[in-house]
Amino acid sequence: MLLSATRRGARLARLLTERQLADWGEPSGAAEQVVAELAANAVPHGLVPGRDFGPALGLDGTGTLRIAVTDARGDRLPCIQVPADDGAESGRGLLLVAAYADRWGVTDGPGPGRKTVWAELVPDRAHG
Repeated sequence: MLLSATRRGARLARLLTERQLADWGEPSGAAEQVVAELAANAVPHGLVPGRDFGPALGLDGTGTLRIAVTDARGDRLPCIQVPADDGAESGRGLLLVAAYADRWGVTDGPGPGRKTVWAELVPDRAHG
């Protein structure tokens, strides 16, 4: 699914995640937070005018939840940075993703000029 690369699109990604996990009968606390952070990052850091971002969820046979957000800026790779100012209102998104997820990373594509940032939550952590 493609969503507009706006704050509204990021909020919608979180709401859609909550709904999908409810349909699957899965708790959504940690997963919602991870989607919120990845989608919020895709808006300013993955923005190309006229191009959207795409969140995706997958649940494998072991119950591991895979969250992925694809954006149009393959040239801007995410990295964890600790904000210099403890009172800063941004800069902690990937720290939260790393805290909630068992694994996370970034891959090229799909397609040229795009990247996908993904995170996996194993069953005992996905229920948080």
